Amino acid sequence: MTKAHILIVEDDKNISKLVRYNLEKAGYDCLTAFSGEEALSVLRQSAVDLIVLDVMLPRMDGFEVCRALKQDDRLKGIAVIMLTAKGEEVDRIVGLELGADDYIVKPFSPRELTLRIRAILKRGTVQETPGDIYTVKSLAVDVTRHKVTVGNKEAALTPMEFKLLLTLIQRQGRVQTRERLLSDVWDIAADVTTRTIDTHIKRLRKKIGPMGRHIETVRGIGYRFRENIG
Repeated sequence: MTKAHILIVEDDKNISKLVRYNLEKAGYDCLTAFSGEEALSVLRQSAVDLIVLDVMLPRMDGFEVCRALKQDDRLKGIAVIMLTAKGEEVDRIVGLELGADDYIVKPFSPRELTLRIRAILKRGTVQETPGDIYTVKSLAVDVTRHKVTVGNKEAALTPMEFKLLLTLIQRQGRVQTRERLLSDVWDIAADVTTRTIDTHIKRLRKKIGPMGRHIETVRGIGYRFRENIG
């Protein structure tokens, strides 16, 4: 099996070494960068599956790096985990709204980071049968190609957005609690708040346009995907 390639962007060399040691021990190939500019330079030269991105970088912070990634057609599909000492709710939301897949606050457990990376890299594991294509009106979710289209237009979803949408469609009509979605989509619940779910749902609805109305909020409980809406 080909090893996943991970770029660690962290200006604290001790933390960078710690993260690299644990991820290589878990079987990943790692590259490192110590600034946002260096990270973008590495990405232009090397294929990367996921980025562990510190927010508090000199000059070009992690939010700016994430924004630059998501605006680049060649790089926008790379998964991103924000890693930072900034734990305020607003900072988490900003990171997620910029397109990050997850957000971990320092101090962190290397095992937790490894588990979250594993969950994000398991992009297509929710499918039950290879080759499935789920269609609801103008929405099509192609599991094998990891592609979502609305009408004739492709929706550029992050790995976690894709997994979230697929999970909701596979359980169409059934209410999914936020806690259940955290468990089944993220695989773990440690330090991932229910607000993370709400932010991803908001982004997902926006990306699938008019089909976003089919993701129904069930007040005080969670969400469900309904084919027929009023």
